[in-house]
Amino acid sequence: MAITSQTQQPLAAIILAAGNGQRMGDGLEKQFRPLAGKPVLIYSVTAFLTHPACARIVIVCASSQMKKVRTILGSLVDDRRVDITSGGARRQDSVQAGLAILTTETDTPDPSMLVAIHDAARPLLPAAVIDRLIAAMQDGAAAALPIMPVVDTLKTISDTQIAGTVDKSALAAAQTPQIFRLAHIAKLHTDHPEDIEITDDIQLVEADGQVVTAVAGDRRLMKLTTVEDFDILIALMSREKGSRQMIPDIRVGNGFDVHRFSDGPGPARIGGIDVPSPHGLAAHSDGDVGLHALCDAIFGALGDGDIGAHFPPSEDRWKDADSADFLLFAVGRCAKRKAVIQHLDLTLICEMPKISPHRDAMRRRIANLASIPFDRVGVKATTSEKLGFTGRSEGIAAQATATLVIMAPSMDHNDG
Repeated sequence: MAITSQTQQPLAAIILAAGNGQRMGDGLEKQFRPLAGKPVLIYSVTAFLTHPACARIVIVCASSQMKKVRTILGSLVDDRRVDITSGGARRQDSVQAGLAILTTETDTPDPSMLVAIHDAARPLLPAAVIDRLIAAMQDGAAAALPIMPVVDTLKTISDTQIAGTVDKSALAAAQTPQIFRLAHIAKLHTDHPEDIEITDDIQLVEADGQVVTAVAGDRRLMKLTTVEDFDILIALMSREKGSRQMIPDIRVGNGFDVHRFSDGPGPARIGGIDVPSPHGLAAHSDGDVGLHALCDAIFGALGDGDIGAHFPPSEDRWKDADSADFLLFAVGRCAKRKAVIQHLDLTLICEMPKISPHRDAMRRRIANLASIPFDRVGVKATTSEKLGFTGRSEGIAAQATATLVIMAPSMDHNDG
C-alpha cells in the first residue's frame, strides 16, 4: 500500500557506494558499471529522489571517487537534497560517515526522521518496497527490512562432504534498504565496539532487543556481485517492461586533433599520461592530442559543439589546463543528457614517441576518467609512412570514435 501524504514521515537515505568491486575482475567498481545504459549508482539515487517521503540523500563513496560520483550524477548533483561524503574501509565505517552528515546539521534534525540505509549494488528499488518499510515503522517497529524467502534446499558441508540438511522454514534472505529511526541507529553505531565487525545494521537493533519487522522484498533487489548478475538483472528489467521497452538511441561521434612538437623537452602528455619524448607538445592547454580527439568524439555524438567551443584557446583560464578535466567535463555532459559511454576508440598517428609500451596505461587512464570498463577502451598507433608533418616527426595527429547510448528511464519507480 502506498503511503499517503497525510501520514508520511520524512525519510533520509544513506546510499553506500564505497566498495571496490574486486570480484568484477576489471577494476571498475560495480556501483559505477553500466546497467542497461546507466551507471548502477544512478538507479538507487533516482529511486529515493522520486519517492515523495525522501527529504535527504547521502551518498557515501571512497574519497578517491568523489569527483567521479559528481560526474556520474550530472544534474542530480545540484539537487539540494543530495550530499556526497567519503566512507571508510568497512561497511559500518561508511554508514557512520553517512549518519554523521545527517546528525550534525545546523538545524535540529526532525525527531521523527527515518533513515534508510541502502547498498548501491542493489540498484532496482521499487517505490512499493520503500512504502512497506515506512508503514512498518509507523506501526511501531524499531527497524524494518525487506526479505526474500529461501527457495533452494540448504546443506551443511564438511570439506567436500554433505553433513546435513538445514530446515529453511525459519530462514529468509535479507535485502536493503533497511530502515531505522535516525537518532536510534546513530546511537547504536556510536555505542558499538569498533573492533567488532557487522555485516548489516539490523544486527545492532537485534542486539539491542528491539522489534525488527520483516516486509516483503523484491527479486529485483538482488545484489550485484558478479558480472553474470548484471545479465540477470537486465533480463528481469526486460521482462518487466515487456512491450514498453524502447529501442536505445545509439550515437556515434568522431573527433580529430593535431598538435606540433614544441622546442622544449618532453615528456609529452598523450592519452592522459606522460610519455617519454624528446619534445613536448605545443598547445594552449597541456596539448594532450589523444584526450582532445576523444572529447570531440563525445561532443560530436551528443551534437554538443566541439572542444574549442567549450574551452576556447583565447581564454587564459585554460592555459596549461589538464586535458583530463576536459574529458571529465565531456563525461558530465553525457550524464546530463542521460547518455552512457559504451566504447571509446583512439588512434594516434606519429613517428615518435613509441606508443605501444604505454598503450595499456593510456587505456586504464581513459577508462577511469570515463567511468567505463578497461575493455571498452581501444588505443591504437600507426605511422604515416614518413609522409606529411607526422612523417617528418613535426607533430602528432589523433582520431577518435565515441559510441554512446541515450537511454529512456528504465524502471517505473511509482509501482505499488
